[in-house]
Amino acid sequence: MENKKVKRSEDYSEWYNNLVKNADLAEHSAVRGCMVIKPYGYAIWEKMQQELDRRFKATGHSNAYFPLFIPKSFLSKEASHVEGFAKECAVVTHYRLKTDEEGKGVIVDPEAKLEEELIVRPTSETIIWNTYKNWIQSYRDLPILLNQWANVVRWEMRTRLFLRTAEFLWQEGHTAHATSQEAIAETKQMLEVYADFAENVMAVPVIKGVKSANERFAGAIDTYCIEGMMQDGKALQMGTSHFLGQNFAKAFDVKFTSKEGKQDFVWATSWGVSTRLMGALIMAHSDDEGLVLPPSLAPIQVVIVPIYKTDEQLEALNAQANEIKSALEKRGISVKYDNRDTHKPGWKFAEYELKGVPVRLAMGPRDLENGTVEVARRDTKEKESLQIQGIDQKIEHLLDNIQQNIYQKALDFRDENITRVDSFEEFEKVLDDKGGFISAHWDGTPETEEKIKELTKATIRCIPLDAKEESGKCILTGAPSNRRVLFARAY
Repeated sequence: MENKKVKRSEDYSEWYNNLVKNADLAEHSAVRGCMVIKPYGYAIWEKMQQELDRRFKATGHSNAYFPLFIPKSFLSKEASHVEGFAKECAVVTHYRLKTDEEGKGVIVDPEAKLEEELIVRPTSETIIWNTYKNWIQSYRDLPILLNQWANVVRWEMRTRLFLRTAEFLWQEGHTAHATSQEAIAETKQMLEVYADFAENVMAVPVIKGVKSANERFAGAIDTYCIEGMMQDGKALQMGTSHFLGQNFAKAFDVKFTSKEGKQDFVWATSWGVSTRLMGALIMAHSDDEGLVLPPSLAPIQVVIVPIYKTDEQLEALNAQANEIKSALEKRGISVKYDNRDTHKPGWKFAEYELKGVPVRLAMGPRDLENGTVEVARRDTKEKESLQIQGIDQKIEHLLDNIQQNIYQKALDFRDENITRVDSFEEFEKVLDDKGGFISAHWDGTPETEEKIKELTKATIRCIPLDAKEESGKCILTGAPSNRRVLFARAY
């Protein structure tokens, strides 16, 4: 097991890259900018999918699937949308290969040029709204509440595993409504779903807010977001929910007849999270020894490791371990009993610590005699000896405690790293010396926002939904401002 040690405090970027590889989450592929998600990493993503999918269905949404390829003409129908994605699009121009006549493998067949180029899906608003045109005629056809789990391609030049890759996995919700009020309510509802998932499943505290015009999704009227803080003080956008107004309905001529018999354009939303959440999970909680996973997302919640010298000892330990395993599994806890004879207990301890398994149980012959088991928790590294009697209930409570503790630690860190500033000099100093979120006044203009970004590489992460009205002056221009916004350097 390769485990090149790089401390988080010394080189955060290298620490992250090594952790992703050493914990067997993902690796770079032969295709530049793309990644291979390995089984352990995919198991975490599957748990994320299951939790989110359950929440989507509980709020009335159904899953569907739309094509990977989008006709180029579709993208040009909504001007701001195409402008937002034009530089990131992968384009299919031909549909066939042929053998090179000079014997140099295969070449693109020049005779197989497509009449219209196809764009590999960067997002699906256009193909979906072209489809909705056939589905919607009357108010009786609304609302449409759909989600799709898919892959998308956005051609990135500088990539980082999970955080920014040319191809990534995500879900994208696309809904259609009869009124703006319904669509806005949907947009806000899905933001709450994302925030609940981030905090109660991922154990990552988030700030809910609205994006500035500069940071808004291409083609949206409003973009709502959840922003998390990583352990290096940088922000990470973890999910977005967009109120699209009637922009896409107008672009694709999607009209409906209302109850009053009037024709109107349909109101739209879209919302999504991606495998970037894997990056957030790693960066928000992990340490120099490896992953720290909240129990709700850990593929293995409890690992049992026997410590023995003879086959007879192992046989006795096997019986006791399988009893414990069975009792824990009846409570819905995922357990691995690792009695491999190919690795020593110390190696196994290090492996499961690296992989972020929340609870480790170790048992030797003396534990069997005493009816005890050694319990080690990954989050605090504390160990204690517990009676095997009733161990299933104790472990269930311990996992709940670990989940809460991981969240509280991240929340305390986040709250300690929100700083209020009132001058640009103070803004720059905090940004360079401390990092984190900076709460500051802004005059509301895209020009000022762009200038601050140019000078400091910090962006407005969001205008918090709970931001109170407060008279002040913009930190850069001195112009009047009525509320603070959150700035940060971000991934």
